Amino acid sequence: MNRSKWHGHARARAASLAGCTALVLALTGTGAQAHSPSHHHHDPARQTLTAGDGWASHGTGTTGGAHAGAEHVYTVTTWAGFKAALARGGSAPKIIKVKGTIDAVSEGCEAFAAPGYDFDAYLEKYAPQTWGLERDLSAEPDDSPEGLRRASAARQDTAIKADVPANTTIIGVGRDAGLKGASLQIRGVDNVIVRNLTLQSPVDCFPQWDPTDGSKGNWNSEYDTAVVYGSTHVWLDHNTFTDGEHPDSEAPTHFGMLYQQHDGELDIVRGANYVTASWNVFTEHDKTILIGNSDGESTAVGDRGKLKATFHHNLFSHLVERAPRVRFGQVDVYNNHFVADAGYSYSFGIGKESQLVAEHNAFTLPEGISPAKVLKRWNDSPLTAAHNRVNGRSVDLIAVHNAEIPAETLRSGAGWTPTLRTAVHPARAVPALVAHGAGAGRVR
Repeated sequence: MNRSKWHGHARARAASLAGCTALVLALTGTGAQAHSPSHHHHDPARQTLTAGDGWASHGTGTTGGAHAGAEHVYTVTTWAGFKAALARGGSAPKIIKVKGTIDAVSEGCEAFAAPGYDFDAYLEKYAPQTWGLERDLSAEPDDSPEGLRRASAARQDTAIKADVPANTTIIGVGRDAGLKGASLQIRGVDNVIVRNLTLQSPVDCFPQWDPTDGSKGNWNSEYDTAVVYGSTHVWLDHNTFTDGEHPDSEAPTHFGMLYQQHDGELDIVRGANYVTASWNVFTEHDKTILIGNSDGESTAVGDRGKLKATFHHNLFSHLVERAPRVRFGQVDVYNNHFVADAGYSYSFGIGKESQLVAEHNAFTLPEGISPAKVLKRWNDSPLTAAHNRVNGRSVDLIAVHNAEIPAETLRSGAGWTPTLRTAVHPARAVPALVAHGAGAGRVR
């Protein structure tokens, strides 16, 4: 189905959902309450995560920079100012208010290119018909096209990554605040809140060609929009994650493969724990959310018993896969709306030792896309998937998957029952509820 036809479908479905408005308001009291899950406070920048609201509320809870003194409250309008504010005051509570859209790559990719780097020379040197597909580029010297690409990539890496310290709230001011081309690094810290921002995925200016990746070689890119790496108590709320001006659909092909310039929108990896993602929009992306980055035993040792995350009242729109793909973690996914198009691959990736609970979600799939595709088995890990609806009808996602894809049979029963939930709404109300409240610009 092409996009214009899909939007026509969407408009028709939206009209049918209009009747849910009364139900939504009855469930939530008022429109404002429908998307205000945090502790009530006159200043949104000082709101904290409500007790019982997902895994990030476990134990000490998540307060971010709510207790910051006046000297640690910053309003920033430039990338340099944003990074400087993050660096001030160590781990003392801080609030960073983002005003307008801040571009981390305002000077363009050319600003990061190492002297002598030439993409045409890169393509000529490593074309499969001359280089072949048997050896990678790791041994290429620093003065080679690959060496110059590495140097250019290192410059971009330093420029666009922003390290977020402990006890920090980052919040957009108003309806049009955001970060463009940036990679938020939430690494090895505790107690972080990110809210009310439109986060346009970073574009890798210098993807690497790997001739040995697959049977035809592949382009590999770096930079996730946000990375939660070994951190605890992280609340991501009312943000919009998007490829923005650079969707994959407009990317060129080189060597017969998509010139991939995006990685993930959100990665939760390397022993990260106690994460809540609520009322966000994840849209226009391929590999969206990765929880646990490796099956390897050395990584597994640090991931077992961790990677606990909750996703509720998010909109997952026009994505290809990984919403989310899960390894190891006890992950609770409820009251989300998944809207697919013809490029859809799957939503929930069932990975090694994962313990996914997916309940009370709504799925809107185009004609010709079976509900069996919602689940993708990478490993034999039991899951719980109950009370979900597809195109307005109740569907047993595990049963339909097993009936249509018997070679990848899934087992029911994740082995745990989520208790850290706020209001759980019936799946039939979710599309209208999420449309009314999710995404940036709706924090009050």
